[in-house]
Amino acid sequence: MRILDLADLPHRPIEAHGSRSFSVGAFGICADAHLVAVSLTPGGTIGRHPAVGRQLLVVLSGEAEVAGAEGTVRHLRAGQAAVWEPGELHETRSPGGMSAMIVEGDLDIGAPGEQVDPGDV
Repeated sequence: MRILDLADLPHRPIEAHGSRSFSVGAFGICADAHLVAVSLTPGGTIGRHPAVGRQLLVVLSGEAEVAGAEGTVRHLRAGQAAVWEPGELHETRSPGGMSAMIVEGDLDIGAPGEQVDPGDV
């Protein structure tokens, strides 16, 4: 077993799409999806851009304000997630700062648990 501390991952700042105070650190990738740790400092923004694949943003700490194609802002707290469909324009802001995990790619979001982990049979 290995323990990963998301704060220790090499992060790089992202400024594309008008993003600010935003950095990413990759800790997993495969042919069908990639997994990154993201950090927004207080007032940070992930600028409006299209999702490359189905995208899941899971807030780990702090809070986020997210919007999808329709532009309606929704508030997320730690333990909540947003899902955007491939090509969907979306953005994320965090007035107080947040850390999150993003998984993007060929994902089947919301599959029943027994499809994900059938357990011991």
